[in-house]
Amino acid sequence: MKWDKLAEHQIRKAEAEGQFANLKGAGKPLRPEMGDSADAAGFRIMHEAGVVPREIELRKDLAALKAQLAQAPEGAERDAIARALAEVQLRLDIEQEARRKYMRQK
Repeated sequence: MKWDKLAEHQIRKAEAEGQFANLKGAGKPLRPEMGDSADAAGFRIMHEAGVVPREIELRKDLAALKAQLAQAPEGAERDAIARALAEVQLRLDIEQEARRKYMRQK
């Protein structure tokens, strides 16, 4: 059973058993920091573990390489930075496409 189906089943079961009756804050919207999806919980867990998503790391690398490229003089060093920049951009594009495909499957 998929996690979202399992979670939905547990929620419906608790609802049928009356476990949601008279809860504090019932009928009020969730606080923004609580989020509204499983992704928010996943990002919270990653943050608490000190893990940064690969896409974020690649974006930081890309920004650093762009700054280096802007400062680099013409020549072999600049060409090497440009190649590294293209490689990081390609990896970022692959990560983003993989995430989009994953999100379509949900």
